Amino acid sequence: MNVCWIDGRPADSLPVSDRGLHYGDGLFETLPVRDGRIPLLDAHLERLREGCGRLGFIATADEVLRGELRHAADGQARAVLKLMVTRGSGGRGYRPPDNPAPTRLLLRYPWPDHPASWQDHGVSLRVCTTRLGIHPELAGLKHLNRLEQVLARAEWGDSGEIQEGLMLDGEGAVVEGTMTNVFAVTPEGVLVTPDMNRAGVYGVMRRHILEQADKAGTPTRVRRLPFAELLGMRELFVCNSIIGVWPVVRLGEHRYEIGPVTRRAQGWAMQA
Repeated sequence: MNVCWIDGRPADSLPVSDRGLHYGDGLFETLPVRDGRIPLLDAHLERLREGCGRLGFIATADEVLRGELRHAADGQARAVLKLMVTRGSGGRGYRPPDNPAPTRLLLRYPWPDHPASWQDHGVSLRVCTTRLGIHPELAGLKHLNRLEQVLARAEWGDSGEIQEGLMLDGEGAVVEGTMTNVFAVTPEGVLVTPDMNRAGVYGVMRRHILEQADKAGTPTRVRRLPFAELLGMRELFVCNSIIGVWPVVRLGEHRYEIGPVTRRAQGWAMQA
């Protein structure tokens, strides 16, 4: 059963004038709960705070958000929390209000029932026809404008044959999955992930894996990644805060082995 709080109080509705509804004017975080604990909470709140600053409205104080998130997580063995922060209500028109009063929505969902085999034996990806727009002003933000991902995810059903879609930008470079960040391992053993300076989301799990790889002495590169390069990579995996790390064994007709770097990354995700 889903549970919802708005501005810290149990509720199931918000004003129809909210700019999150009208324009997607806001941000969100999707957070895992494990035995009442929220892994990587500091990184989630840091990204949210930075996003509010880039959109130009004041973020809710961290201590308020921590208290509400921990209340929602209390007593939960496994759950998913979705925290949305909008600019709040405003009149008609795109111009933001001079003194916005942000709205925060917090929802608790059951843990998704992804098969364990996806972690153990890998998943299959397709390349989405829908392309991501290049928007440096919004790049990296986990903002509420997700129509590109909605269209991409609508390209395949729930047959079980495809677990995630790979999204490219308009120039054919790899950006991310519909709900994940992407990592590849070169034949030389370098861990590569796409740069997010022009499109995509700076994933919290992506950041964690890069930090852990650096500590472990695994060479990493964050750079533009043309799609054609993926076909020469030794390993491929996708990640986010909820799924951890899924090894990729098939991309279209191309096959990959599950290698040691991917398995190490799975360990780093579990230790978060």
